[in-house]
Amino acid sequence: QVRLVESGGGSVQTGGSLRLSCTTSGDPSRRYSMAWFRQAPAQDREGVAAIILYTNSGTTVYADSVKGRFTAAVDNQNTFYLHMDKLKPEDTATYYCAARPGWKYGAMWRQLSEWDYWGQGTQVTVSS
Repeated sequence: QVRLVESGGGSVQTGGSLRLSCTTSGDPSRRYSMAWFRQAPAQDREGVAAIILYTNSGTTVYADSVKGRFTAAVDNQNTFYLHMDKLKPEDTATYYCAARPGWKYGAMWRQLSEWDYWGQGTQVTVSS
């Protein structure tokens, strides 16, 4: 079992920046694909960004709505980051970290069911 803990959420004004972090428990030598999802009130949870492990390399993917503004990164301790710049009110949501060991050929990163582990979420609020 892997425990994910998000931090770094908060309230900012339009155009501001935040950095979210997601720490993972367990063996730091084990590698995971990791993703950020978000869920606004009365909305479905949607994929924001992911680092997908195909064999030994990682591929970073983003939702169109955040390309050029958000940057995902992971360090060698399996801490996953989401740097968010130029924030907009529509970015307001609870942000969740997700992880799974490696990756499965043909899996769709935006599918919630593809991810084995989830954090409890951290709130991001962007005011206009």
